[in-house]
Amino acid sequence: MKDIEWSKLTFSYTETDVMIRSSYRNGAWGDLVATPDKTINIHAAAAGLQYAQQCFEGLKVYRRVDGTIGIFRPDMNARRMQSSAEAMYMPPVPVDMFLQAMEMAVKYNIDYLPPYGTGATLYIRPIMFGTSPRVGVSSADEFEFCVIVTPIGPYFPVGFGTTPFVINRHVDRAAPFGTGQYKVGGNYASSLRATEPAHEQGLGVLFLDSAEHKYLDECGGANIFLVKNGVYCTPKSDSILPSIINRSLMTLCGDMGIKVEERRIAVTELGDFQEAASCGTGAAISPISTITDPDNGVVYNYGIEPGPVCVKLFTTLRDIQFGRTEDIHGWCHLIDC
Repeated sequence: MKDIEWSKLTFSYTETDVMIRSSYRNGAWGDLVATPDKTINIHAAAAGLQYAQQCFEGLKVYRRVDGTIGIFRPDMNARRMQSSAEAMYMPPVPVDMFLQAMEMAVKYNIDYLPPYGTGATLYIRPIMFGTSPRVGVSSADEFEFCVIVTPIGPYFPVGFGTTPFVINRHVDRAAPFGTGQYKVGGNYASSLRATEPAHEQGLGVLFLDSAEHKYLDECGGANIFLVKNGVYCTPKSDSILPSIINRSLMTLCGDMGIKVEERRIAVTELGDFQEAASCGTGAAISPISTITDPDNGVVYNYGIEPGPVCVKLFTTLRDIQFGRTEDIHGWCHLIDC
């Protein structure tokens, strides 16, 4: 195991030993290859650069209480990446190949998997992009699938504490994740003009629907849920990424007897809720202390301490991920390292 101050890690990149990659040529994916070289030599006119014909995923690996190693719901990431690939007119990576790549990435970089109890995890970032040179708008016919890993700490510096958020009506993401049949994972750049200035002030960003600016969509890098009289409410929208963590939390709510509402949530309802939190692979659950609506001069307050539903869901989710309770849904994909 590497000599790293695991408890001081942030959500940032740390160089590891090996990357996994496969090339798509002549209509087929090649073998998965492990390489210490994390650089990629591609043409300046590659479709992935010229027309953003690319997508990515993100998932976490946990060293569990009994010493076993588990990836949380990688089959869901595999299928979501397939949907993204189809939307971007790229050849989907087969689920079995995706899972094999995840296992290889962990095994070749096992010394970077944080110890149990440090609060840190190993983050996996699969990416895929077109490599064929294109100037006219057309699909590549050659693609690259790569998997990098890095040990990470909490997405927000406070960890499982409350974070203030601000509503942004003035920078539309233009539905970066697609609409209708396809939901594309992998273009956060359209949100940076709003998120970066906010993050510098210690704030998270809450985006509204781009058509009317009346309904909640999601946070800069995560879904959002709110709690009203014990009911778990989360936005229903065609322009947000279907969060695997959010789906998991809704299932846990069912296990706990907590009612779930997935529906359009108007900004004007924010004062009716007792709890709010962002949720996603990076953040897990990050309770929200306040949501400020600067255009209307309103601040919605949810408390400086995580609420009871947030605490219950967070504790249960983490217990499953770290093997402290029975995984009745079979969510953790165990690896023999």
